[in-house]
Amino acid sequence: MTAIVVLDVGKTVSKLSLWEPDGNLIKRETRPNAQIGKAGRAVLDVEGIAAWLVATLKSFATVAKIGHVIPVAHGAGLALVRDGVLVEPPLDYEYKIPQSVRQSYMRERDPFSVTGSPFLHNGLNAALQLYWRTKEADCVLDRMKIMPWAQYWAWFLSGVMRSEVSSLGCHTDLWSPLRNEFSPMTKRFGWDDMFPAMAFAGEAIGHLRPNLASDTGLGRDVRVHCGVHDSNAALVAAQAFPQMESGEATVLSTGTWFVAMRRPAMTCDTSSLSEKRDCLVNVDVHGLPIPSARFMGGREIELLSEPDTLRVDSVGKQAAFLQSVAEVIDAGCSLSPTFMPGNGPFPNGQGKWNAAALSREARAAAICLYAGMVANASLDLVGSCKAILIEGRFAKSDVFVRALASLRPDSDIYISDSQSDVSFGALRLIDPLMKSAERLTRVRPLDQDLSAYATAWRENAEMVETRNA
Repeated sequence: MTAIVVLDVGKTVSKLSLWEPDGNLIKRETRPNAQIGKAGRAVLDVEGIAAWLVATLKSFATVAKIGHVIPVAHGAGLALVRDGVLVEPPLDYEYKIPQSVRQSYMRERDPFSVTGSPFLHNGLNAALQLYWRTKEADCVLDRMKIMPWAQYWAWFLSGVMRSEVSSLGCHTDLWSPLRNEFSPMTKRFGWDDMFPAMAFAGEAIGHLRPNLASDTGLGRDVRVHCGVHDSNAALVAAQAFPQMESGEATVLSTGTWFVAMRRPAMTCDTSSLSEKRDCLVNVDVHGLPIPSARFMGGREIELLSEPDTLRVDSVGKQAAFLQSVAEVIDAGCSLSPTFMPGNGPFPNGQGKWNAAALSREARAAAICLYAGMVANASLDLVGSCKAILIEGRFAKSDVFVRALASLRPDSDIYISDSQSDVSFGALRLIDPLMKSAERLTRVRPLDQDLSAYATAWRENAEMVETRNA
């Protein structure tokens, strides 16, 4: 096999990585996604990402012989294409959709028991974005093809349109996970006929467009693969490890969103999931329902860290942060959820500092403890037990991962090497037998006893949530 390129289009950052066929990373480039305004609303940075993608592929072509490209993306973007042209950039899912539209849509959408999708803020339900466009212009969908965000980039690269189940089955309202088909609302509006044919996430759907092959210096024989929802790619990556490849296991993916995805050992029972606490049913690449819970952990951490400009995942500061945990506990310093209202296991909470930490490092430690408490609540909501793998940027935060190990003494908490992430999961869709050269690291609990601190935090969080619900 020739080298493989993974395009990972996140909410905040886009990444392009170049990999050897055996799974060793050759090179990785990143680019912050720009905030784009068009026609009075915020949209995704399609043109900027496209230009950067072509330029970066051109530089990668000088490093290795590339044979495959596979895209990964978040699940809250839909591309509308007519006659081979993108009609308009997908909406930024954090843009506020008018309340009148939301109320009208609420009467049309299917219940949580059918879609596994809670009714989320702004444009996080991708079908709501689509519904809004139809309300603005009745003819907007004439001769239109609709593609999830990951499959848009596969089409951009290959010219071949496809749909994919993990991208459709992630809080979009478009899919019925337990029936493994489009939702009744999607069929009622006739949207199901506008989606291209389904393909497996790892399937090679075509070759690089001739103009892109010329512009990048890549060969015309480069295969473009269908693509996958980002959190589901993390689930595929986790299965490269013996501790996670079979039986009961949970992946906690950490980025802008912290997403807990539990793969049950037995048949999935989603009846106990709480629609009102950001639980949902994702769908894996094989169409199987996956109990999940989320909160906007990365965004909260960045917001809370801004005054001190400390990165909680900074390698050189981990020892100092760990040493500050005792200072945080002794000072009675904690943070109440939530700083991103409407999201997570405590969506009605009112985020605040309950006491001031005594140093910058202690503030960072308190933020990490807070993230651990909220993540623990999300894991409880989906019934996580046994093996839990923390992957992504914040797996490098020692206070965060060790706090979770303290809070969940009956679970085996692991972290992986930084290479075994979402991109590695995309590689395994192309080569399912690929195994990571790295081993999982078992996480040790914190040196401090966290039980009293955690109990007080949880009781207060639940009390406020109940009062404000």
